Amino acid sequence: MEPDERLRHSSSFGAAAAAYAEHRPDYAHAAVRWALETAPGLRVLDLGAGTGKLTATLVELGVEVVAVEPDPAMLAELRRALPDVRALPGSAEAIPLPAASVDAVLAGNAMHWFDMAVAGPEIARVLAPGGVLAGLWNVLDDGVDWVAGLARAGGGEAVGPRDTPAAWRAETAGMHLPRSGAPRFGTPEQEQFPHGQRRTADSLAETLATRAGMLVMPAGERAARLGRIRAYLAGRPETADGEFTLPMLTAVLRVRRL
Repeated sequence: MEPDERLRHSSSFGAAAAAYAEHRPDYAHAAVRWALETAPGLRVLDLGAGTGKLTATLVELGVEVVAVEPDPAMLAELRRALPDVRALPGSAEAIPLPAASVDAVLAGNAMHWFDMAVAGPEIARVLAPGGVLAGLWNVLDDGVDWVAGLARAGGGEAVGPRDTPAAWRAETAGMHLPRSGAPRFGTPEQEQFPHGQRRTADSLAETLATRAGMLVMPAGERAARLGRIRAYLAGRPETADGEFTLPMLTAVLRVRRL
């Protein structure tokens, strides 16, 4: 994605902050524990924290967390939902924290938006020696037949390039982390953990509507795409009537600061 296009997508969420807060999933606790297991302590920065989905999971796990988010509307939702969390305006490229002040930097469905040429040294600056940088992504489990069909019905804008396990592994293998030639970080590791979200057909369509590709789409095209998704869900016995669990995985990309 070209820089201007990436900026257009990454800045699209604020207009849908309330919907994002309502419909996006949290993160599997096992995945967050794995992300943190080699960290030297429990001072954690949630970077690009959005409305606080990952922040809330970190709070539930009892770590000391500070959240940083660049979009004012997303930050307002985070502060409303988690008033006791220290939440600051800032970005991956300009983190408003002192050097070596955190033991881990986590990013939930956000690391792919970072300009890592700038953000990599900045993340290294705020991490204590031996600290951990980890990106987490909730991906659809397309090993389930109806979920694979949803990916086809939704298309690339609703179900994007990191939204299935195989695609996530390929997409993150050589991207989204500080370059391997940089001396500050070690060898990256990938892992994934079962997760799920209770949804109805309508709420799943609303969830997919909060994806960046959908948010930047012209209104008529977006309505047509969501109409195809709703028609698909209405035609599947797994999703046509009442609540169901959307099968997902929380996928984690982890690297240690040297």
